Amino acid sequence: MVPETVASRPVRQVLTDHVHDKLLELLMDGRYEPNEALSIDGIARELDVSATPVREALARLEVTGLVIRVALRGYRVAPLLSTAELAELMDARLTIEPVNALRACERATPELIEALDHSIAELRAAPRGPEFATYRDYWQADMRFHELIAEGAGNRFLLMAHNCLGGSVQRFRLFTGLGVTDAEYAIAEHTTILAAFRAQSPEQARQAMINHLHGVKNRGAKDVVDHG
Repeated sequence: MVPETVASRPVRQVLTDHVHDKLLELLMDGRYEPNEALSIDGIARELDVSATPVREALARLEVTGLVIRVALRGYRVAPLLSTAELAELMDARLTIEPVNALRACERATPELIEALDHSIAELRAAPRGPEFATYRDYWQADMRFHELIAEGAGNRFLLMAHNCLGGSVQRFRLFTGLGVTDAEYAIAEHTTILAAFRAQSPEQARQAMINHLHGVKNRGAKDVVDHG
């Protein structure tokens, strides 16, 4: 087997990123049914690429919980979260993210506060649906706000736990065909968290994150019922 050259890596990475983004869009828009088997060769033909970037993209999407890998059977689309599963996901986030907020606030730099402020401005400006292509920027800004705080906490194990949850993707999956339904609430809650960072109050930041995640949990439960 010919080893991959340094020059070829960026091209391959760009192709994998493209396939990943396209599959993410298809999954978020419900183009594949929950529990549907995903054929790597079939997707490769559909997207006019080789099987390798499809396989790599699916492996990345598995981390988000959007697809599931079954031994000897390949990948399938994950089912939509039930009300109970969404509650479990949010309970996990409630265990991790308030600690992240507290620690990140303790360590906050002007650059972090500026980046958080910028992500909120992007939330306000971003389109909100109903297709993933029209709320992708909103989702990315929302995700970035929480990632900045997780990174700012300075604990690599908490960051790994945060990244493995895929909570943002799973929640936004509920907006398929509806558009973002809770933007004003989320923006206000993010703004309250940012205010605690500016006030240099770690405890306020922790409590503001708890309040935000409880709001997301309650609104998500309603969205699950509406989808059902």
